[in-house]
Amino acid sequence: MSYPFRVTDATVDVVEALLSGDEELYGLKIAKSIGRPSGSVVPILMRLEACGWVVSEWEQDESVRGPRRRFYRLHADRVGEARRLVNERKAAPSKGVSGILRPGLGGAR
Repeated sequence: MSYPFRVTDATVDVVEALLSGDEELYGLKIAKSIGRPSGSVVPILMRLEACGWVVSEWEQDESVRGPRRRFYRLHADRVGEARRLVNERKAAPSKGVSGILRPGLGGAR
């Protein structure tokens, strides 16, 4: 399936975190939950929002100390596509090096 954004492993991790159902997901919380730097997560969230997959809003609670957080959630119309994306990527074979040893590539000769 074709998506209106570049699908990377980090993008899939962010989408999967958004599918978790947590109502208070903000950039740093997502980054920590998926083990990626917030400097890569926030731009992904911005791209997903720009193409209509994510909706965000500023924290409304005035009693919270520190900077306000921006909460992110999947757009209700995109939840099915998001699940499909995560399932496709999880089912796809890894693009990494296979376990087959080949001559000339450090394998048995």
